[in-house]
Amino acid sequence: MSRQPIRIGARGSKLSLAQSGLMQARIAAALGADPGDDLDAFARLIPIVTSGDRIQDRRLMEIGGKGLFTKEIEEALLDGRIDCAIHSLKDMPAELPPGLVLAATPEREDPRDAFISPVAERLEDLPKGARLGTASLRRQAQALHVRPDLEIVMLRGNVDTRLAKLERGEADAILLAQSGLNRLGLGHLTRSWLDPLAAPPAPGQGALVIETRAEDIDLPWLQAVRCQATTLAVAAERGALYALEGSCRTAVGAHARLDGLDLTMIVEALTPDGAQRFRREGAITLSSSDAADEARALGLELGGAVRAEGGSALILTD
Repeated sequence: MSRQPIRIGARGSKLSLAQSGLMQARIAAALGADPGDDLDAFARLIPIVTSGDRIQDRRLMEIGGKGLFTKEIEEALLDGRIDCAIHSLKDMPAELPPGLVLAATPEREDPRDAFISPVAERLEDLPKGARLGTASLRRQAQALHVRPDLEIVMLRGNVDTRLAKLERGEADAILLAQSGLNRLGLGHLTRSWLDPLAAPPAPGQGALVIETRAEDIDLPWLQAVRCQATTLAVAAERGALYALEGSCRTAVGAHARLDGLDLTMIVEALTPDGAQRFRREGAITLSSSDAADEARALGLELGGAVRAEGGSALILTD
């Protein structure tokens, strides 16, 4: 090859590298790689340790929010040290640094939250006062809305770390993204799933995204890996995230489904203790020309309505 390989920045965690490896193969194929070719000749992974990976003993909201999983990677992208970055879309803040864009989203994996426990088949079946491990304010609030008797145990770290803490008895159950378990070959550990309509997942959950500099958004290899249906669904969900100023201090869930050009969506936000829940549902038939803008507008509308109703009660203040 006469051209230099695409340099892919990604977090150094086991899950991130597994996800980025999947995208490395997709990108290499889009650049002309044949089965059996050396992927590194077409696209090369560059692991980058982020602040969010280094600090594991506190909630994200205490140390700076979701941006701590992307800050160092985005700096490398803006500096030209990498050509693109692979992220879990649910980890992306509602707003990006100037000059960067979410350029391509491939087909989405399972968006649901997985329930894993040695003592119960479902969240509803946990013993009274059981300990549920999670560092997600959304998962905490949704669980407490159904089971206000549960004790929430702050549980951060990579998937293996959380599973090990569960095995050691530090919690009676944990909630994880099914998509991440599937990509690690651990999908069999799931006992049950949260209903994505009753408890909508994080906006963008299950989807990977390629972040690039704005001037690169129309490169042919990016166009080749895009999934239109996923792109439209997550455009709606991130519209809701933006309207609700979604962060680690707000418990926001959104789930959009596309059937042809018919987009249906549910958005909810809860008070941190789960006592109050505010929900909106909506549907729209998309046009073929402005579909992404229309999908985002639906999310903005529903998210705005939830925010107007919930107000300041939705924001964790301590």
